[in-house]
Amino acid sequence: MRSLLLAAVMLAAAPFLSSGGALAAEKVNIVAAENFYGDLARQIGGDHVAVTSILSNPDEDPHLFETSPSTARSVADARILIYNGAGYDPWMEKLVSASPAQGRSAIVAATLTGRKEGDNPHLWYDPATLPAVAKALSGELARRDPSNAADYKANLAKFNASMAKVRNDIAEVRKAYGGTQVTATEPVFGYMAKALGFRMLNEEFQTAVMNDAEPTPGQVIAFEKSLKDGSAKVLFYNSQVTDQATERLLRIAKDNKVSVIGVSETMPAGQTIQTWFGGQIEAVEKALAARTQ
Repeated sequence: MRSLLLAAVMLAAAPFLSSGGALAAEKVNIVAAENFYGDLARQIGGDHVAVTSILSNPDEDPHLFETSPSTARSVADARILIYNGAGYDPWMEKLVSASPAQGRSAIVAATLTGRKEGDNPHLWYDPATLPAVAKALSGELARRDPSNAADYKANLAKFNASMAKVRNDIAEVRKAYGGTQVTATEPVFGYMAKALGFRMLNEEFQTAVMNDAEPTPGQVIAFEKSLKDGSAKVLFYNSQVTDQATERLLRIAKDNKVSVIGVSETMPAGQTIQTWFGGQIEAVEKALAARTQ
C-alpha cells in the first residue's frame, strides 16, 4: 500500500521536477507588442522565458490593430512587457492601465531612446534601439532570475556581436553610397536610411501619410517629380500600409526605373532581427550597385 502511495505522489510531482530532481524553474512570461521585440526577448532569455508577440502578421496594417480579450489576458498575465511607445502602440498602454499588476515591469523603447509622441515612431529601424532594449531586458531578467544571470549576460553579448555585423554592413553602404537621394511612401525606414547616409526626399508627404492626413497637392507633385526626373534613386515602399496614392507612386517609380525596396513594420515569418535587417540592407546595396553598372 505504501509503495502504491509513494508511486502516486511521485507521479503527481513529476511535472514539477527537472531531470536533476529539483523543482523546475518557472519561465519568465514576456509579452511583446511587436514581433521583433519578441524575437529579441527569445534571443536574450533563451530557454528561461516564454514569449508572446501580439503583432506578428506582416500582411496586416499594424495601425488598424484592435485588441481582443485574449490580448488583454496575455498582458495581464505577463511579468515583463516590451513595447515601442512614442504613440506607435497606444493600445498597449491602455491594456497596462486596465490591468495593473504588482511586480510587472515594462520596457519601452521610446523611453530608453529619449523619443516621444510626435517623433518618427518606427524606432526599431534606428540601429541604437534594439541593443538598448536588449541591455534593459538582460538586466531585468537577471534581477528577477539571478540564478540564470550568467546566461542572460552571455546571450546579450551574443546579440550585440550579431548586431555589430549589421552595423558594419550599414557602414559599408554609407561609405559607398552616402549622400544618395532616396524617398519613401512613409517614414518607416527613416532611421535606417539616415544611418545609411542617404538624403531623404519628400518627408512632409511621408509624415502626412503616417498621420492619416491627406498630402497637399504640392507635396504630391513634388513626390512624383522626384521619381520622374531621377532625383530619387530608391523608393522605400511600405507594403503593409497602402492606398491609391501610394500605389500610384509605386507605378510611377517602376515606369521610371527607380529602384523599389519593400520595407515592413512587422518582421516576416521565419526570420530573426538579424536576417530581416541584413536582407534589407543587402537589397539596398544590390539596388544601388546595379544603378552604377
